[in-house]
Amino acid sequence: MELLSEEEGRDAVRFARQTLEERIGGGNAPLPPSGAVFADLRGVFVTLTTGGDLRGCIGYPYPVLPLGEAVREAAIAAATGDPRFPPVTAAELPRITIEVTVLTVPAPLNGAPEDRAAGVIPGRHGLIVSGRGTGGLLLPQVATEYGWDAATFLDHTCRKAGLPPGCWRRNDIDVLTFEGQIFHE
Repeated sequence: MELLSEEEGRDAVRFARQTLEERIGGGNAPLPPSGAVFADLRGVFVTLTTGGDLRGCIGYPYPVLPLGEAVREAAIAAATGDPRFPPVTAAELPRITIEVTVLTVPAPLNGAPEDRAAGVIPGRHGLIVSGRGTGGLLLPQVATEYGWDAATFLDHTCRKAGLPPGCWRRNDIDVLTFEGQIFHE
């Protein structure tokens, strides 16, 4: 995956902000930034915080939409569709901080299940744990924010999936890793 430049990352964050201001403020959605990277299929998450506290986080772990469209849809969903929070209001927007994480394509974590923690680098890897009809994802920055080691990060991803901690050591549980390029206001 080609990395975004710092300018492209700033454009992605600015576009997410403009999208929210227009959508929540009742205007028309802006056009995505120009540039070939915004037409490339990419996975992306948009995270909203207020005073350092999570206010919404939604995204696409797989590259199913062009980056510009994915940023737009993820920003709107993070503000209006994260089931953990009520929709963001226009009055809140000035206090909201936006972060855009552009993802690499998730790949299986190879090796024996009991050795999976050795293949996870907290702060570099994000995780997807799936099995038993459910799944959960945590972005790379989550492990850093909480100071988790690899095993703890895996355990929390299991919990996010609604699975018991330690389930990542089982053969019937899939674990994928990905990396993310993080841009924020």
